[in-house]
Amino acid sequence: MKKIILIAICSMNFIFIEAQKHKFLEPPKFNEADLSKQKSALDENAPAEILYKSLHFSIDNTTGNLVKEAFYRIKIYDKDKAEDWLNLEIPLYQGSGSEQETLSKMKAFTYNLENGATLATKVDKSSKYKSKESKYVSITKFAFPNVKNGSVIEYQYEINSPFLFIIPEILIETDTPSLYTEYVLDTPSNIAYNVNYTGSLSPKYREIEERMMYGMNYKTYRFGYENVKGFKTEKFVNNDRNYRTKISAELHSTNFRELKLYSSSWEQIKQRLYENEDFGGELKKTKLAKENLPANISGISNEAEKADAIFNYVKNTFTWNKDRGVYIEDGIKKMLETKTGNAAEMNLFLVMLLREAGIKADPLVISTVSNGMINLASPNISNMNFVIAAIQTKDGFHLYDATAKQSSMDQLPPRDWNQFGILMAKEKVQQLSMTNAKTSFTYLTADAKINDDGSISGSYSDKDTGTYAMFAKENYDDNAEKYKKQYKENFSIDFTNIDSKVLENGDFESTMKFSSDNMIDKIGKKMIINPMLFLNKNSNEFDQTEQRRFMIEFTSPVTRVKKIVLEIPAGYVIEEMPKNKKIVTDDKEIEYSYIAEQKGNKLEVTSTTKITSPDYPKEYYPAFKQIWDVASKQENQVISLIKKTL
Repeated sequence: MKKIILIAICSMNFIFIEAQKHKFLEPPKFNEADLSKQKSALDENAPAEILYKSLHFSIDNTTGNLVKEAFYRIKIYDKDKAEDWLNLEIPLYQGSGSEQETLSKMKAFTYNLENGATLATKVDKSSKYKSKESKYVSITKFAFPNVKNGSVIEYQYEINSPFLFIIPEILIETDTPSLYTEYVLDTPSNIAYNVNYTGSLSPKYREIEERMMYGMNYKTYRFGYENVKGFKTEKFVNNDRNYRTKISAELHSTNFRELKLYSSSWEQIKQRLYENEDFGGELKKTKLAKENLPANISGISNEAEKADAIFNYVKNTFTWNKDRGVYIEDGIKKMLETKTGNAAEMNLFLVMLLREAGIKADPLVISTVSNGMINLASPNISNMNFVIAAIQTKDGFHLYDATAKQSSMDQLPPRDWNQFGILMAKEKVQQLSMTNAKTSFTYLTADAKINDDGSISGSYSDKDTGTYAMFAKENYDDNAEKYKKQYKENFSIDFTNIDSKVLENGDFESTMKFSSDNMIDKIGKKMIINPMLFLNKNSNEFDQTEQRRFMIEFTSPVTRVKKIVLEIPAGYVIEEMPKNKKIVTDDKEIEYSYIAEQKGNKLEVTSTTKITSPDYPKEYYPAFKQIWDVASKQENQVISLIKKTL
């Protein structure tokens, strides 16, 4: 019995010693064997692999500044598919005064195997350059030299920051597999952070404890991960960052003789916003609102119509400069002069005008889709990056965003629909649920004629309404030529005279001509053709074989209508009409129909897909898969045109 107890104690000691062996913040020496690796053991198709990644955040107890240290070592297997790693961007923040972040201890190398020996190429200082992203953010950029398939790139840097609240959110699960990733936060006991941990992965190494560091009491958070596979995204997800394992830290409080809270409650955050010159200070400038309220507003008695008129004045008079943010940059007075402003300037001015007109209006602070969902349980304004306007009427709240020319009441840009917003009303803070209830319509219309030689020619229109019209306009503005080119690439059709534009009512439409000589198979006196032409559904977009993990997101309810009008050539008849079909889920949430009708010498085929909600739980995936399977079968029916004999 004594032997058994002794063995057990020894085993426990061994396990404890093994656990203590792991050391954080000690990058391994460069290993030449990494240059010979042919593929990742975690994912043999990965174009790159993280060999070592360390992010260390600490508060300097002498300066009180936040120090951000980073160390990366990356193996490149396919440089053409690993472009994100070949160019490094480091954001640096600047305050409204002289405070700003500084970059130091910057080192970067590219390692290659040359004639059996390791060749290190250092990044030249001349290759680095800065760009001004906004009033408060500049980015230092550089490209790695001499990168080849098989190279290893390595870089490290340090940022000294006076902004204790700006600790960037760190993704543990990235698209790139990682052999080792660590996150370390060291903070003095009198500076407290809320450390938020989301995602499905658990660290192999974990330390959260108080300890003596740098000559004083610190609290340290240390997480180490081994063999993290690249994150696999799913279709129909607005921002998969919401589902990845990640760590963020938000300044909660400081205690230098007196306790000062930063993220204690939304109510306290609201009070600080209204005390801030770049938020509440602007809202107090009622004289600007009084002087700029359109004269015709006083003649409108209906509250909703009055709000719409004020909104249309702001969105049509001023242009958004693409800068997001909760705070103004150059000021509303400057915006009135230049007719250009950031999101806060435009929408806070909208709030001011609405209030001046006697409408109950307040700022709604949000986090846009690309910024990730807000953590309601851990209030912090640094996680919010946009502000819109909300009015309260007899029938509830209505939302406006003047930064989008196509928007209207409760018809917001796609970026805004991110589940929740925090209403910063003067009386009290309120959490608003944001659900896009307005249906977006997509109309795909082809008017075609079958020519005597078996070719097809006609016109095609692609029109979107509502949220999807704004999606289309954003893509068009990003790259007009690429947007137009997509039609030829997606359909392999010779489209000409492509014209894309916003219509007067805010819809976005692209019209074009087309022709093709390979849509018809001629067999004797028969012509065989799919009447859906190039609009048939070739594959099921809900083709995921493994179990669905995330919500199914469409941003808005959607109705998609495909209509083809096909002129049958003289002397031909349809041997057999396509079969019609309608399928709908029991709860009427998803619906599909296919209808074919002959009207004189024309065949009209209409397929309609209706999705009545903006998003669905993952359990709906089989229903979508089934309906899309039906749609694919219906839209791949063919007809035979037979030449009549005299």
